[in-house]
Amino acid sequence: MGTGYVLYNLKAGYENTVEDLKYLDVVMDADLKYIDIANIKNYKVFLSGLDSEDFIIICGGDGTLNHFINDTDGINYSCEILYYPLGTGNDFAADLGHSKGCNPFSITEYIKNLPYAIIKDKKYRFINGIGYGIDGYCCEVGDELKKTSDKKVNYTAIAIKGLLFLYKPTNAKITVDGVTHIYKKVWLAPTMHGRYYGGGMMPTPSQDRQNPEQCLSTMVFHSSGELKTLMIFPSIFKGEHIKHTDKVEILTGHKITVEYDRPTALQVDGETILDVTKYTAVSSV
Repeated sequence: MGTGYVLYNLKAGYENTVEDLKYLDVVMDADLKYIDIANIKNYKVFLSGLDSEDFIIICGGDGTLNHFINDTDGINYSCEILYYPLGTGNDFAADLGHSKGCNPFSITEYIKNLPYAIIKDKKYRFINGIGYGIDGYCCEVGDELKKTSDKKVNYTAIAIKGLLFLYKPTNAKITVDGVTHIYKKVWLAPTMHGRYYGGGMMPTPSQDRQNPEQCLSTMVFHSSGELKTLMIFPSIFKGEHIKHTDKVEILTGHKITVEYDRPTALQVDGETILDVTKYTAVSSV
């Protein structure tokens, strides 16, 4: 086994990051070099300096993973990629049956040929999914709270206030592989590569990131009033919201465009993009 390059991000705000990293010296039988990703200015140069027997351990959450897959998009490298989940939500790890702080595991096969989204003419690879609607709104509000306080953001409280008072649903046009669907009063329209996002929500419980057709799934939560939506919303954490077939629909395909009738915040693997009216998600096929 070659040298292990441990990539971490102190600016991500994970609690006990330094202490958690020390654990790797105990469980990894290899020479480790620790690198703050803020110091990697050019991934093509960095990766070209690694031998095939070397390996990388990415430490952090879904956002850190998202930055890695986008910063290395289009760059060929042969070393193995491991993941040490230390984030808040760890949805990618959960989808693969792992939990926060588990021993590093290989993700090389999972970060190749990933789907991407086109948002405001820019391309974004994603590992979990795209949230569009009140989920994006929650990320927007959460980001603002982080600027003024060190307290942990309560996204559930943000969602409840949004559902009852602050967030207004939109009308949507959703086109899946050339077939267009029209929906009124849409609260959520995420497109998923995996099952989980948002710290344990399961909008598309049957979605398999390794499905042979490599399809994506979009969940549309629509035509529901505030109180009814609030009653159904908690069941999304168990994937039971899909029982409400008059309010929830799952669409699957390889190219999915979601267009709202007004700008709304959107999140890609937890990274917020403001004032979005449309996104197009494309599978790796």
